[in-house]
Amino acid sequence: MAGEPQNDCLFCKIVAGEIPATIVRETETTVAFRDINPQAPTHILVIPKAHYENAAELAAGAPRIAADVLAESKAVADEEKLDSYRLVFNTGSGAGQTVWHAHAHVLGGRGLQWPPG
Repeated sequence: MAGEPQNDCLFCKIVAGEIPATIVRETETTVAFRDINPQAPTHILVIPKAHYENAAELAAGAPRIAADVLAESKAVADEEKLDSYRLVFNTGSGAGQTVWHAHAHVLGGRGLQWPPG
């Protein structure tokens, strides 16, 4: 069920403290931690504590929490002193989503080309 922790979800386990992560920020509704396979000098994931499969499901089911993810993404970028950065939400396997828990990638610290991928 949307919003409820999932036993087989890597990010739900990080939220629960069952799997370690390098946490850089935490709020009542979000957790931000360093990606274990960084694609830029700064690569931090910002996730809702509540389980939603992807960004679209999060926006539809919990718009306030979706806004919290965006606000925390900015806070992370500010703390990392990023003058420019990219936010990425992969939705679906064709877009590169590999963990089925909504999350924003905050990428920065180098030039990011366009188009991506």
